Amino acid sequence: MARKMLIDGEISNDSAEVELHYDFDLFVIGAGSGGVRASRFSAQNGAKVGICELPFHPISSEVVGGVGGTCVIRGCVPKKILVYGASFGPELEDARNYGWELNERVDFNWKKLLQKKSEEIVRLNGIYKRLLANAAVKLYEGEGRIIGPHEVEVVQLDGTKISYTAKHILIATGSRAQRPNIPGQELAITSDEALSLQELPKRAVILGGGYIAVEFASIWRGMGATVDLCFRKELPLRGFDDEMRAVVARNLEGRGINLLPRTNIVELVKTEAGIKVRTDHGEEIVADVVLFATGRAPNSKRLNLEAVGVELDEKTGAVKVDAYSRTTVPSIWAIGDVTNRMNLTPVALLEGSMFAKTVFGGQPTAPDYNHIPCAVFCIPPLSIVGLSEEEAVEKANGDILIYTSSFNPMKNTISGRSEKTVMKLVVDAETDKVLGASMCGPDAPEIMQGIAIALKCGATKAQFDSTVGIHPSAAEEFVTMRTLSRRVSPSKPKAKQ
Repeated sequence: MARKMLIDGEISNDSAEVELHYDFDLFVIGAGSGGVRASRFSAQNGAKVGICELPFHPISSEVVGGVGGTCVIRGCVPKKILVYGASFGPELEDARNYGWELNERVDFNWKKLLQKKSEEIVRLNGIYKRLLANAAVKLYEGEGRIIGPHEVEVVQLDGTKISYTAKHILIATGSRAQRPNIPGQELAITSDEALSLQELPKRAVILGGGYIAVEFASIWRGMGATVDLCFRKELPLRGFDDEMRAVVARNLEGRGINLLPRTNIVELVKTEAGIKVRTDHGEEIVADVVLFATGRAPNSKRLNLEAVGVELDEKTGAVKVDAYSRTTVPSIWAIGDVTNRMNLTPVALLEGSMFAKTVFGGQPTAPDYNHIPCAVFCIPPLSIVGLSEEEAVEKANGDILIYTSSFNPMKNTISGRSEKTVMKLVVDAETDKVLGASMCGPDAPEIMQGIAIALKCGATKAQFDSTVGIHPSAAEEFVTMRTLSRRVSPSKPKAKQ
């Protein structure tokens, strides 16, 4: 049956002879969230699809991975399970003032949680395989590499190599955690190993100030460990709204995490007492576990891309793509973290969906990266959508209005926990359009998903104000912030276009 495909930027009718000439219409390397989404949606549009993935293992390497990818196996999902587990400790403390008579000592069984987490990711790995099978996508287990514009070689588990031809090739190999090159770096772990530790550390040192660093700081502290968090800037979570970063830092300290700003680790030494951590300020800390949460790098090294003409970013190794996820070779495409655009699982899903729509759906569609919400699952979590105050002021032609609300959540008034929830709206003074929203507090991600829809639809502050709130709830604060906190003018006037 003839299909429409995107060829050299134009939609043209693809004849049945292509199916005879190529083994597949599409071959995907990498069966993570983006690769699976692109494969299934392409198959639903009538494409014959093959996909390859490394064999399953909870800790990734160049030779092991698993269907489901980082998010399902060693990322978002197992991390969130551990966040839930860590949240129960403080919740049990809070429960006492709600009338729950608890024994002074409440034991935590790390190995039980670890087992339950492992069972869940194995279950999800199976679900992803079934999703592919139900969509008639052919799955091959092994390492894929590109040997031509239309040819992929799969190295199978026994070492044999089989080549497949495809009209289109999609790279969806994601990224992997990186380690800083310092003496003793082999003594540290990355987030992969942190999710599968056989023993819960009593003393942990974390290097990094991003998502992973603050999330694991919250996890281990919630489970009773002593945690030192070292990061290079004044505040953690660089790139987020500065006001909200300060809120997160205050909450982390309030929960007993020792923050070491403007601090780097220069050496790790193994001792009888544990791992000795030396900082660039001359401090020494002894830990059971040292976690490097210092960023991730695109998984592009072993794909043979440059040999077939696919351009990579010289600094990061990311695959260069256009707005439609097409590389410098017309038949080869790339989505997800391997392109280093916006490294979030839902964004990889978006890019996979738009790829299938573009190449096999007859509707060339570029992903829209505006108003993408995200969350940091520290305890309590931070969630945002749209522009931060700093970004809005930088981009603005006129004044920016800032509305904030800081309050003690109703639950805390009884429990006695001293931890404020903070909300913020960033508004364009001229148009009244809400440019950004952020929240740090319980249920922030659940609330922000709804706020994201409003911003995507172009909601104004007046529309927020005219919305009736749900009472009593924290969420109602977003529709009752009527007092202006401050008015900010652009740092420099914009030249007229």
